[in-house]
Amino acid sequence: MSSCPFHAAAPGQGPSESETSATATGERIVQEEHAQLDFDGRMSYGDYLQLDAILNAQKPLSPDHNEMLFIVQHQTSELWMKLMLHELNAAITSIANDQLPDAFKKLARVSRIMEQLVHAWDVLATMTPPEYSAIRPYLAQSSGFQSWQYRCVEFAMGNKNAAMLQPHAHRPDLSAIVQAAYEAPSLYDECLRLLKRRGLDVPESHTQRDWRQPYPASESVENAWLVVYRNPQQHWDLYQLGEELTDLEDAFRLWRFRHVTTVERVIGFKRGTGGTGGVSYLRKMLDVVLFPEIWTLRTQL
Repeated sequence: MSSCPFHAAAPGQGPSESETSATATGERIVQEEHAQLDFDGRMSYGDYLQLDAILNAQKPLSPDHNEMLFIVQHQTSELWMKLMLHELNAAITSIANDQLPDAFKKLARVSRIMEQLVHAWDVLATMTPPEYSAIRPYLAQSSGFQSWQYRCVEFAMGNKNAAMLQPHAHRPDLSAIVQAAYEAPSLYDECLRLLKRRGLDVPESHTQRDWRQPYPASESVENAWLVVYRNPQQHWDLYQLGEELTDLEDAFRLWRFRHVTTVERVIGFKRGTGGTGGVSYLRKMLDVVLFPEIWTLRTQL
């Protein structure tokens, strides 16, 4: 009688006939495909991705099992933000150089990255309040509020706030990067300068302004976008640009909303480790509109 293929051999017995056959088949496939198996002196997958450094970067400070989830969640988010900044800054440069097809590709990728970050909250939400309470004392004052990459994302998206430079003052290297993002034109600033170059009536107050200041909504800017949206065939690439901005802010709003709900689910209304009111602060951020005229114009169509 042949043994069941789903039942392991008892201790002391050799592998079953089906297990031996499966092993032989697997080895034969690898040999037939000429897979590279010897990496002595060659760069491997782990070498290329620097996996030793990445996978040894998780250093829990508490004895609690769930701290690994908390660390991996935030480290992977930082990796996604690194890619987001890479694409977002390149998109801004492409728009400044009138290379819209290239910019569209990068902005679409940024929106997809935002979707990944939105779904990441689903994993962190599996951490219950008692589980988080067990690791919270070990976090001290560290908080995502202090993420320099996230701050650069916010600045690149146009949410400029001088107070947000201060958390990075203790690191001159990082402070210089955040400062440069603060002083540079945002994505939306470059979009409006592009509209101006295309002959649309965008006021100089919005194309030659102090980029460090928060963006002020403008009826004149809304009217310029309305020209585009009322004549999409004539201004197709600008119309597509407007919709890329809509996709991006839509995804960003979802990320902020999931952030609020996850924090409220895990810690309730306790103050955040970074000193903010936690949920109360995050709810205020829900009211921040990055590309205001892209939204208000829709009422006029």
